[in-house]
Amino acid sequence: MPAQFVLRFDPMVVVLSYLTAAFASYVALDLAQRVRSPDAQVARGWWIAGSLSMGTGIWAMHFVGMLALQLPFPVGYDAVVTGISRLAAVLVSAIALRTAAADTLTTARLASGAVSMGAGICAMHYTGMAALELTPSIRWDWGLVAASAAVATGAAAAALCIFFWLRRLTRSQARWGQVAAALVMGAAVAGMHYTGMAAAGIEAGSVCRSVDGLGGDNLVALVAGATFALLLLTLATSAMDARNQRRASRLQQSLQAATTELAQQALRDALTGLANRQLLEDRLQHAAARGRREGQRLALLAVNLDGFKPINDSFGHAAGDAVLREAAQRLQSLARSHDTLARLGADEFVLLLETEVGEAALAQVAQRLLDALAEPMAGVPGAGRQPLRLSASIGIALHDGGTLDASLITQADSAAQSVKRAGGNGFAFFEAHMQADVRDQLDLARELRAALDGEAGAGRLQLHYQPKVDGSSNEIAGVEALLRWQHPLRGPVGPAAVIPVAERFGLIVALGEWVIAEACRQLAAWRSDGLTMRVAINLSVQQLRQPEALLQRFEEALARYRIDARQLTCEITESVAMADAAATEAVLQHLGALGLALSIDDFGTGYSSLAYLRRLPVSQLKIDRSFVQDLETSADARAIVKAVVELAHALSLEVVAEGVETTGQAAVLRGMRCDKLQGYLFGRPMPAEELARWAKDTPAERLRFSASLYGGLDAGAGV
Repeated sequence: MPAQFVLRFDPMVVVLSYLTAAFASYVALDLAQRVRSPDAQVARGWWIAGSLSMGTGIWAMHFVGMLALQLPFPVGYDAVVTGISRLAAVLVSAIALRTAAADTLTTARLASGAVSMGAGICAMHYTGMAALELTPSIRWDWGLVAASAAVATGAAAAALCIFFWLRRLTRSQARWGQVAAALVMGAAVAGMHYTGMAAAGIEAGSVCRSVDGLGGDNLVALVAGATFALLLLTLATSAMDARNQRRASRLQQSLQAATTELAQQALRDALTGLANRQLLEDRLQHAAARGRREGQRLALLAVNLDGFKPINDSFGHAAGDAVLREAAQRLQSLARSHDTLARLGADEFVLLLETEVGEAALAQVAQRLLDALAEPMAGVPGAGRQPLRLSASIGIALHDGGTLDASLITQADSAAQSVKRAGGNGFAFFEAHMQADVRDQLDLARELRAALDGEAGAGRLQLHYQPKVDGSSNEIAGVEALLRWQHPLRGPVGPAAVIPVAERFGLIVALGEWVIAEACRQLAAWRSDGLTMRVAINLSVQQLRQPEALLQRFEEALARYRIDARQLTCEITESVAMADAAATEAVLQHLGALGLALSIDDFGTGYSSLAYLRRLPVSQLKIDRSFVQDLETSADARAIVKAVVELAHALSLEVVAEGVETTGQAAVLRGMRCDKLQGYLFGRPMPAEELARWAKDTPAERLRFSASLYGGLDAGAGV
């Protein structure tokens, strides 16, 4: 047998080939995370780009390793065969990344992936060796060839296991784990390469037929440098993508958290954290469905606190809020995990029970609720050391199958009202004789909903407008929009009947939106007739609790009818404004930013914090009619009104007095420099067309007209 060379390798180039293999492995581990992107198009892009980059790195290690071989004659490598070798490396990388993208590494997947990758690595190596064309040809030690194939397959299996192992590490652990794994994988790939190189036998006196191919002293540096640059670029792009994905993930988590919080807020009472009407009605429907399937009844307990308004009036809204929160906590402590406790109104709570709803058990539950509320409440703000005691009126309604509608809540509330009329501090079950009132409210609510939808036969909703006049000149200074409903059977229905039903049956927001749109429409109609007017509309507490929807309705109506926002004034009652002053301030700031004027209605009937009042972006206070009606006979009433006017002017606020019905009242108010006057002395609430004609009269004609028709009416008629 002819003598063979003892293969020698340049140690520096060997080290460089190992570093190339380790770096390529590190990048491969990084790319394995990118190809698992949930976005299929992004994952496919990373798979293709990653296969090219990773394959180039593996091939470069092999090629640099071949260049480390020192032979005593000039050598070169066939470019076409070398290119085929690189293609094999890219295909191996594609297999590796595709396998790494799987959710789990099964035994079958590991075996097929390792064998495929091992075969590809061998194809790359031995095709690359074939690019070195020698005469005589290389003699192979088939034992070492088999060993190199085994090393390649083992290295592939180890790489796949490492890909999946790194997923279980934390982010900080994974970075160091990736470095260690890359060093191991680099050693395995280099081990396979040099085992395969050791299998090559080159005879002494061989001649290289491909000496004119790829070669040269600078080829090692060129291949290694270009490969490192490509891998660095890939790694940097991968790092940027990872950072962007983490940022996007954090943003998505923040958005999800915010969405969840908003959804929870939309279903929760802001003051107590209990369920609101929307959530209660949803729970009711689900409970009724379960009851029908399982043949069980459900029960509602309406809990109305007795004497809550005097607490608010005597000690202020801070005390009232503290009492409501404490009452909610006491009621919640008696509710079971599958019960639902909701707050529907200022002092109205509802408890939904789904099991154990026999009358005896319900009576015991109701008594426990009464006993819990009767415990003294100490430390209430404004009440001093004196503990407060509460009682409640509880109504109980049962549902034993069939279709569930809003009547169950109304039945429970009717039973509670019967207890309240009897003196309170007790409970009662709903009885048939209470049904008439329930049916009437349900019918009114259904008809109101139909009127809002514009259905024929439901009657017509209208806005009537009551004038406000300048305190010194009697010139018209604006109007207040007041709701009227011309019912086809009931006749005229005023706000005193409509508003409670709308609040009870969840129609108040839709009704408020209709008022906003109708007021803007009428302003546009008056503008077409050459009449410029300023309209005040009343906002409900439910509208203020949905600020985004409220702002959107105003923006839509103003844009649709091309109305200057300064022509609209939003009136909010003092009790509503102070119920949650911080939240109210935020909503009013947004309304003010639209250009809307803001007014505090019924001022003096509640308990206002002057600090909050000063912070609210309001421009107007309205003195309640209860003070105005006693101006001519009560020194106390005159003192209160004078103080309110002076307070408002000190805060640069305009003052409107409502309920002005006599010339004596008007004279007293003018003497106090009240800015605007409103009441039957000047004009009743009237339809838009009639108001337009009235506005064209002289002040004296208006006064004579009003006095002749309405001078004898009382203050309450203007509601």
